[in-house]
Amino acid sequence: MIKFLPRRALCAGLVVMGLSASAFAAEPSGTGLGQAWPNAQDVSASSNWHVYVFAANGIRYVQVNDLWGNVRGAFAAANGQFLVLPMGRDARHISTPQQPLRLASTVVPLTSYAETVYRDSSMQVNATPLSNGTTMFTATPSTTTTTTTAAPCNLLDCSGHVN
Repeated sequence: MIKFLPRRALCAGLVVMGLSASAFAAEPSGTGLGQAWPNAQDVSASSNWHVYVFAANGIRYVQVNDLWGNVRGAFAAANGQFLVLPMGRDARHISTPQQPLRLASTVVPLTSYAETVYRDSSMQVNATPLSNGTTMFTATPSTTTTTTTAAPCNLLDCSGHVN
């Protein structure tokens, strides 16, 4: 019986390895939140940053990396609500409507160098360098609107008849 124990352990190990390999293969392609180079598309609106968006259970996770792959910050967003995630070099410098950033009196935002790093139909993310060498990221609901309003007209102008 003792000589069958190593064979059984080897077979069990092979089965476990085979099952774990199939589990990794079934993993969705957009994974890697918190990684330097996640397995997701770079959707940045700026050539100075890398932005990755992940979605799970109706929540979108946005991660901003610098050009060298360093995670600078991340947040979660759902229905106009934002939550700063505790990851990245500038995690303490992310401002959202729910968690506005309060800067020290000695730190000045260099707004003339601010740029939009990500924008979609529901949110916008801006990067603003600060005088202390860090970067502030601001996540807000998108201000773009898709509705248009027609200008008012009188009956002569809108009737389609020309006199």
